[in-house]
Parts: sequence; structure tokens; C-alpha cells
Amino acid sequence: MKVILFANTDWYLYNYRLSLAQALRARGDAVVLLSPSGRYVDRLRAQGFRWLEVPLERRGYNPFKEVRTLLHLAGVYRREQPDIAHHFTVKCVLYGSLVCSVLGLPGAVNSITGLGYVFTEGKGSRRWLRGVVKFLYRLILKQTWTIFQNPDDRDFFVGNHLVRPERIALIRGSGVDVQRFVPRARPDGVPLVVLPTRLLWDKGVGEFVEAARQLRARGRQARFVLVGDSDDQNPAAVPVRQLQAWVQEGVVEWWGWRDDMEEIYAQASVVCLPSYREGLPKTLLEAAACARPVVATDIPGCREVVRHGENGLLIPARNVPVLVEALDYLLSNPAVGASMGARGREIVAREFSAEVIVSQTLAVYQTCSQQKKVGP
Repeated sequence: MKVILFANTDWYLYNYRLSLAQALRARGDAVVLLSPSGRYVDRLRAQGFRWLEVPLERRGYNPFKEVRTLLHLAGVYRREQPDIAHHFTVKCVLYGSLVCSVLGLPGAVNSITGLGYVFTEGKGSRRWLRGVVKFLYRLILKQTWTIFQNPDDRDFFVGNHLVRPERIALIRGSGVDVQRFVPRARPDGVPLVVLPTRLLWDKGVGEFVEAARQLRARGRQARFVLVGDSDDQNPAAVPVRQLQAWVQEGVVEWWGWRDDMEEIYAQASVVCLPSYREGLPKTLLEAAACARPVVATDIPGCREVVRHGENGLLIPARNVPVLVEALDYLLSNPAVGASMGARGREIVAREFSAEVIVSQTLAVYQTCSQQKKVGP
């Protein structure tokens, strides 16, 4: 069987779908990776995978460029003739599924990895785009298999008649390498509170910084660290100049993008993600696998990972006072944090390991392959 994995960045393929690609290859399948070019291409190729470039602009709305992308993608699919084409993120889902439909390729599988800023922000400038995306989803997804990462997104798509309920699956995330992300001794010294994410406003970066400011004003001895880059292709990106201003103020540290996240979690006392909406955040899973307590917002995606009072604390979104109290509680009670961390490791190993998630994904491929042989 030949399987295409198509994402909007090579970074996503490497960090989120490498385990899936490796499992496919291990069972004898041919794997083709598609994405725009980036700094992770060499790493994908070093793993022995065939990678092809697709000139996809994540924020592009130029109709001529978008048509060029569709034609290029159609050429790739026509040549490769995949048995399964698995698409990740909005544009890849829409464009990949459309090409499969036009070419008569029945093996399209789509992962909804969160609703994205088009649906999470209600500003007028995005309402028209939301309507277009919903129309296209309704037109395209009913012909494909769709994988959701959390029940809230699944229910949204089913409730809006965007998918066929008999062709959906719930698979929580992309899986965590529990051999790489392992518990280590809790660090001594001043505790470290880490927010590991793309630095977007809707990841709760502003709330995290304000919480750090208020905790410092209380005299709380702790370091607050942002780990990640600003994403200039996302309209919700925190400007670099703002990040630099916070660092200069002394309220937070900014460590930039890191590939050695297991080392970051080893240094952390608490991991925080006060996001507004997620698909299923891998950073929380990685932190829990490393036996670190987590503070996250009670929103779709996060609540699938964090069980309040068991492996972390859930708080309302956009609520700085409650975030301050949650962080202060865990910083004041390291024994509670250690107990939560140990429980988090158990949950991830049992429910969210790469082995578990890959097995569930391969089962969807198998069902899709069987159904396309006999028709809808």
C-alpha cells in the first residue's frame, strides 16, 4: 500500500507524524511525505523517507497562487496514485480531499487538528472566511474519512452537518514517544514555570505573562519561561518586539524554539498552557509523560489531557486571577505537584503513547481500504 502524508509544514510531519510514517514503513508500506520546504526536510530525508515539496502558503489568499498549488498537488497525486492520502490542517484537508475527489482516488483521510483561528475568533474580518471554510468542509468531508482529536470538535462538525457520522473516528492526538519523554528528578533551586507553544495570543501568552507579573509582585520566587517562536504566518502571532519588551521588563524569559523539549521539561517545576482552544496539545502530553504537573484551560483539547486535581489543574480561559492562584498553589505545594506528575505519566503511557495512537490510525486506514473496495 502507498500512503501520502500531507501537512502544511515539514516541522509538523517531523514532530507529529514521524512515528506514524515509521510504523507504515515497518509494515512494508510505501510512504510519501508532502509539505512546503523548511528546515526539517533534511531530517525527514535522513530518516530515509521520500519527501516532495508542495508550494503551499498557509495564509495565502491569492487565487492564482492557490490554483497553482492545486494543480501542482493534482500532478503529484496523479503520479503517485496513493491508496491512502492522509491530510493534516485546514488547507491540506481541503485541497487534498478536493484533488482526491477530482482524480477519483477514494482513500482520503482527514485529521481535524483543532478548529483554528478562523473558528476561534469572532471578529468580522474572519466571518466570511469561516462561512467559506464551512461550505467547503460540507462539500468535501462527506466523501472522506475524518479523524477528530477531541469530542468537542467532532460534535461541532456532526452538529453542523459537515461530515457523515458513519465515517468519523476519534483519535486523541498524534502520540507521545514515552521512551524519549521520561520522568526525571525534580530540579533544585528556584522553580521554573514553562509555557511551551507557538507564541500566539490565542495560546494564552498574554495571560501567562500577566500572571507572572502578578506573582512576582507578590514576592513569589520563580522563573517564568516562554519556549517557542512567534509565527509570522499566523494573524494571532505575538510580535517579536513585544516578546523582547517583556524580557527587557524582566517578567519572563524567552528561550526561543527548542528541539530538546525533554530537557526543558526536566528543568520545569510546572508546565502551563492557558490556551483558548486546541486540537489535542502535544506539549501537555509530553510534560505529563515527564511527570510534570500541568496547568491548562478547561477547553476542548486540554480537558482531554488534564484531569482536574489528578494530573494537573484546569482553569477558565482568559482568566488571569484564577491562573495566578493555580500556579501559586503548585509552586507552594511541590509534593502535590510531584503526585500529579506521577499520575500524569501513568495516564499518558496507557492512553496517549505513540504506539496506541498509531495503532488506532492504522485501523482507520484499514477500514477505509476495505470500504473503498465495495463502495459507499
